[in-house]
Amino acid sequence: MRKNSNFPKWFLIPTLLLSVAPLALANSECTAVYGNGPDRFALATGSPGELGLLEKLITSFNGKHDVTVCWKKAGSGKSLRLLKAREVDMVMVHAPAAEKRAVEEGWATNRTLIGANEFYIVGPKEDPARIIQADSASDAYARIAKAQATFLSRGDNSGTHKKEIALWKQAGLEPAGEWYITTEDFMMATLKRADEVNGYFMTDSSTWIAGKKELNNLEVLFRGDPLLINIYHALCRPEGVGCGQKYASLFIDFVGSEEGQEIIRTYGKRRYGEPMYKDASYAQQYECQRHGSSCSDHALF
Repeated sequence: MRKNSNFPKWFLIPTLLLSVAPLALANSECTAVYGNGPDRFALATGSPGELGLLEKLITSFNGKHDVTVCWKKAGSGKSLRLLKAREVDMVMVHAPAAEKRAVEEGWATNRTLIGANEFYIVGPKEDPARIIQADSASDAYARIAKAQATFLSRGDNSGTHKKEIALWKQAGLEPAGEWYITTEDFMMATLKRADEVNGYFMTDSSTWIAGKKELNNLEVLFRGDPLLINIYHALCRPEGVGCGQKYASLFIDFVGSEEGQEIIRTYGKRRYGEPMYKDASYAQQYECQRHGSSCSDHALF
């Protein structure tokens, strides 16, 4: 069939703009975009995205669902604010008290236990505060404050920052002074800054595993307090709010499935010689201890 050379070219412009605008919008709003399917949802999280676990999960998820996922890099506090403001469809976070409030207030649902990692308190190899002798995480913090040894805080209302504040409170202290440095930055960036200034910092184990080869001055000086187990949950917006919610719920189901859990429990092992995360079964034992009761499944709300 002969093409109509008189077909007005300007007629194609609106159609072309409509086809590229969503991707351009996604790229301007998102830290990264995974997949290229016609259906789209937005997700906020911190280190699982920064360290590549999220991309691995989404790639496997897209073996069955052809979706585009917008990842917005944010700590747990900001991630939950984005969820409340309906700027994302789901989050993967580690701020249990704030998560529970979100469910109780009705702007989050499907709170599902998905995995864990651990907080390490790292510091200079000479350990001027002698936290290697500490009996607990709060004792380690008290020793750092007493020595006025350089300590770095993210100071960003992230899950890590919330945990840090809780430990200072448990130690009966309000840290202040030149020795206490607030970065307002993400985990890896703050860990590298701590290495530069020979300071103490509470990092998650996943970030430590990924970054330790690039660090010259730090080592793990305290770990093992049950309070330092870092438990992740996924939450999404309630049903009926936005078309993305359907796929967010399906993604949460996938992450909690055996396929998703296998990805979590093995992620990083081939590259680093040890996995970067623990699965939901591991996390559940600590979750149940904190509730003071037994738990029959991974979905606590």
